[in-house]
Amino acid sequence: MHQAVKGGSTVGEAKVVAEGLTKRYGDVLAVDDVSLTVHAEEIVGIVGPNGAGKTTTIEMMEGLRKPDAGRCTVCGFDSVRQNRQVRERIGISLQQAGLPEEVTVLEVLRLYASLYANPVPVGDLLHQFGLEDKARTRTEKLSGGQRQRLVLALALIGRPEVIFLDEPTTGLDPQARRDLWDVIRGLKREGRAIVISTHYMDEVEHLCDRVLVMDRGRILASGTPRELMNEYGPESVVEIELDQRHVDTAALSGLDAVTGVKVDDERILLYTAHTARTLMDLAAYAQRMNLPLGDLRTRSAGMDDVFIALTGRSVRA
Repeated sequence: MHQAVKGGSTVGEAKVVAEGLTKRYGDVLAVDDVSLTVHAEEIVGIVGPNGAGKTTTIEMMEGLRKPDAGRCTVCGFDSVRQNRQVRERIGISLQQAGLPEEVTVLEVLRLYASLYANPVPVGDLLHQFGLEDKARTRTEKLSGGQRQRLVLALALIGRPEVIFLDEPTTGLDPQARRDLWDVIRGLKREGRAIVISTHYMDEVEHLCDRVLVMDRGRILASGTPRELMNEYGPESVVEIELDQRHVDTAALSGLDAVTGVKVDDERILLYTAHTARTLMDLAAYAQRMNLPLGDLRTRSAGMDDVFIALTGRSVRA
């Protein structure tokens, strides 16, 4: 198998190659000239708020939606012209709402297995995804985490080389999300190429080898989470509670070492290249303006801060 070296680490052969994908809906440019490559044994995240173009991009890679310009190949096959061959090699995660109801976990797995010439044995999937004790439970009785594990099992039943996961952990509690991350990491170790779209920035920090930051149909930046945080993120973030009616954000922006200011609900975020210096200047400013400092905390910059630096707004906006 051909191997490539990127960022000092070895990755497998290219499984997905998208070049210049573009899609319009009337006057709206939903996806604007998006290109990316995904390798075997790699998790690539596409992150951005709702409406950024993530789902449309993935649907074009899957061959479910025809691009107006550009092309994509999956395992060497054109997603549009050779869609049957592509479908045989990919796994697509359904939204949880797409699961059939009034059938058991075992029944839905057997139904999907009947669609493939060489499916993964149902018993193996029940074991791999921790669903053995739920085999005879109806799908509507499963918890959110159990339903999402079933969705992943269905995506894998045809032995795909590439897996597309659209917002895989939406609606899950924190522990269920982390459990699902462990499952996805296991799929990577098995040699799969995995594409994830998400608006959870902690998800890409913990899970993805590479990240594409997307907004308004365009890729704004790409790289490993650490590369993006080093290039676009501040050294740290100072979060404070202040009465925003009496705060001059321009004055805060002028504090020494402050690289940006954001008002977020009832808090003000100061992005800084030198935490100690900013804290001293902030205390002096508050005293000079007779402003009581409420709860104050500092933290390291994360992918949320990268997105704000690139777009000027939160990924949840």
